[in-house]
Amino acid sequence: MTYHLAIGDRTYSSWSLRGWLLFEKFGLPVTCHTGVLYTPDFDRLLAGFAPARLVPAMRTPEGWVVGETLAMAETLAERHPEARLWPEDPAARALARWIAAEMHAGFSDLRGDCPMNLAKSYVDSAPRPEVLADLARLEALWAEARGRFGTGTPWLFGAYSAADAFFAPVAARIATYNLPVSDAGAAYVAAHLADPAFRRWRAMGWAQHYEQAFYRKPFAERPWPGPAPRAAEIADGPSENGACPYSGKPVTDFLQLDGKVWGFCNPFCRDKTLADPEVWPAFMAMVAR
Repeated sequence: MTYHLAIGDRTYSSWSLRGWLLFEKFGLPVTCHTGVLYTPDFDRLLAGFAPARLVPAMRTPEGWVVGETLAMAETLAERHPEARLWPEDPAARALARWIAAEMHAGFSDLRGDCPMNLAKSYVDSAPRPEVLADLARLEALWAEARGRFGTGTPWLFGAYSAADAFFAPVAARIATYNLPVSDAGAAYVAAHLADPAFRRWRAMGWAQHYEQAFYRKPFAERPWPGPAPRAAEIADGPSENGACPYSGKPVTDFLQLDGKVWGFCNPFCRDKTLADPEVWPAFMAMVAR
């Protein structure tokens, strides 16, 4: 039983990131279908998910199309109670749904001034007072959730929940635009940046090699503030392995890590690994053998 998910450019599509995390973080099977934003390719993608007009959109194994991340979260939680997308405690669950809904519908100044761009981080983006007000509201919501329910983990309600998936793109915006938050807010952002699923998404965005000029900002740049990936580089074969760690197909593209050459079945498999090798369990298992 596999779902299908329509997503946009991984580097830029914040709502696609939310939708994908609802599957990736909770172990739900999904096949992703991508389209390039602001091009006819995006229209081609959505033609297969009609009547959805935006990404993400999912198609259930039965063929039902569900758009909008809130509807997707509720549908998946209903169909997969064992995955525990929402907190088990009723009071925590109510608050998680509330703050996810507020994130879904609000924070227009933060969204407008600071579109998600996982390829960049800036020294100073000079946020307007309206953006600072959005940040203050975010911190109030995070503090309410963590103060009442977030014990023992960096996440808002203890265990990672759909609410955290909804705020992952916000963490990305704070990292990209170096937005001012409290120490507690910075720790929550850092947890997202270090999360292996988030890092895999960002690595796949880099591997797509799309650049959308619309997202460029005239600010001085700094290194990405998340964990530094292990150093790897493109190489020539032959490789230690004959089959791609992801597909099992014969290898055609290669990288070098720690003095050894490893092969993959296509440039995308190679490049997503090149971007952040240690967050790919199948690759690291192969390397460890």
